[in-house]
Amino acid sequence: MNYLTQDKLVICGAAGAIGSNMVQSALSLGLTPNIVMYDPFEKGLEGAAEEIYHCAFPGANVTWTTDIAEALRGASYIISSGGAPRKEGMTREDLLKGNCEIAAQLGQDIRANCPAVKLVAIIFNPADITGLTVLVHSGLAPSRVATLAALDSTRLQTALAQHFDLPQDEVTGCRTYGGHGEQMAVFASTAAIAGKPLSDLIGTDALPKEKWEAIKAHVRQGGKRIIELRGRSSYQSPGHQSVLMIKAAIDGHGYPWPVGTYVDTPDYPKITMAMETTLNNEGVVWTTPSGTDDEIAALRESYSHLAKLRDEVIAMGVLPPLDQWKSVNPHL
Repeated sequence: MNYLTQDKLVICGAAGAIGSNMVQSALSLGLTPNIVMYDPFEKGLEGAAEEIYHCAFPGANVTWTTDIAEALRGASYIISSGGAPRKEGMTREDLLKGNCEIAAQLGQDIRANCPAVKLVAIIFNPADITGLTVLVHSGLAPSRVATLAALDSTRLQTALAQHFDLPQDEVTGCRTYGGHGEQMAVFASTAAIAGKPLSDLIGTDALPKEKWEAIKAHVRQGGKRIIELRGRSSYQSPGHQSVLMIKAAIDGHGYPWPVGTYVDTPDYPKITMAMETTLNNEGVVWTTPSGTDDEIAALRESYSHLAKLRDEVIAMGVLPPLDQWKSVNPHL
């Protein structure tokens, strides 16, 4: 089997459903044969590794360890789903303290063991804030840390395709920005339905305004709905999309969805959130989205929500005060 690179990829949280799926996806897509599975749950980790071995991927060099330093040493790419999962009745924010403590330790471990890592993808909730916490403590450049934000946009694409009874790829330009959560900003102005601007269809018989509002609410509750339907949080979609993020960083061919990235502008100071992004082997580059006045107002509201969560983590002592960030991470 031909692999895109021989570089080391580390999957944190590999004993879980998301992590083990990521290992399988990475090998199926031919990213790299050199994958390390890390998880503190040794029995589950060994079981997940055995299943991967039973897949018999040609040329694969998959190892597993409960030692985070061993796992990360010399890593070029990292995906971490290694936080507590969201359960029924929980919001992403309910996971804030415990998962941010995990994120802070991961950042410190990256700093100690793989400071030259090319891309770190953080996908455990609340991903914007856990990703920000990893970034601050890791000392990495902001372009090297990304968070999973695509699922909000893919859920929007799915809902529109189902409404218009079209193949999913005929719904283009679907974009949600800001936080990965119920305060996301859903943009209509970027999207098209079989080539027709979505904005031109909203308020017509094809898509009455009340139906558009229902679709937006459905997208914002997409993760909650998966939990209600399956009895557990999403794992196939985050597993697949996060591996595609790493693929884009390896092959340089780009990634079609927004990712969460560090932003520091007068309008959006010191936060990680989804913007319009390019992801390739140089890392993440972002631009501020263009949209209607209402869409930009929604983006600012989403930022404000994230800033409150960030400030809560600072108050917990998990993140340093804003004026100390540069001393912890000179890239910020």
